[in-house]
Amino acid sequence: MRDMKVRLSLLWTFAMFNYLYADVTALMDSSVLKELMKGYAGPIQITQGFLLGGAILMETAIAMVLLSRVLKYRANRWANIIAGVIHTAAVFSSMFVGTPAPYYIFFGTIEIACTLLIVWYAWKWPKPELVKTG
Repeated sequence: MRDMKVRLSLLWTFAMFNYLYADVTALMDSSVLKELMKGYAGPIQITQGFLLGGAILMETAIAMVLLSRVLKYRANRWANIIAGVIHTAAVFSSMFVGTPAPYYIFFGTIEIACTLLIVWYAWKWPKPELVKTG
């Protein structure tokens, strides 16, 4: 069980670095930067609600780094499945907002693969009493 906790926490850390660097890279894209300066992320107007939604989404990934280590089996498994599905859906749907740049498709593909792997590992995680010791 301990190894799965470490694995899931590590995958969330990996996802977080990809989310972060994708955003940093976007700030170096002059067309994206111009839109942001006008208050838009693609066709979406940047409002306080939009920023709060983004903050909540990213905080769930940040929290999963810790929660994957400390939650008990059942809560841990379901938290990873639910958070992984939400993050997969968020990144997947963002690929259809405007025309994504090649670097965004690259990062998004890695992020989706990572969160799907989190969901897969959590889904297949055997109950602790079923794991052989010895």
